[in-house]
Amino acid sequence: MDTSEVWPFDEPPNVAVLTTTHIILHGMPVLYVSHDDDDGGWQFHYGGPVTGSDAMIVALRELLNRHPELAELADLPYGWKAERSAPGKPWVRTQKPSEEE
Repeated sequence: MDTSEVWPFDEPPNVAVLTTTHIILHGMPVLYVSHDDDDGGWQFHYGGPVTGSDAMIVALRELLNRHPELAELADLPYGWKAERSAPGKPWVRTQKPSEEE
């Protein structure tokens, strides 16, 4: 993300978010995003299976620098998720069922 642009999220650029090694270390695309209802936390995943050893915590800025299209989801409400089938495809936003929290 160009530093001259306005920051799109309500959370600060250095807020910690959950992602995986698939995205940060292996360059996989972000295909699933959730904005947790209980604590407002953000999660960014590639859509495949994830184990505890795959988890990473990074600054939101780092994900936005790698995937600027995530700015489109800055207004995703608490308790909602967004999914897409592939990079460049539209995001489909839905409210998460309570069991996904």
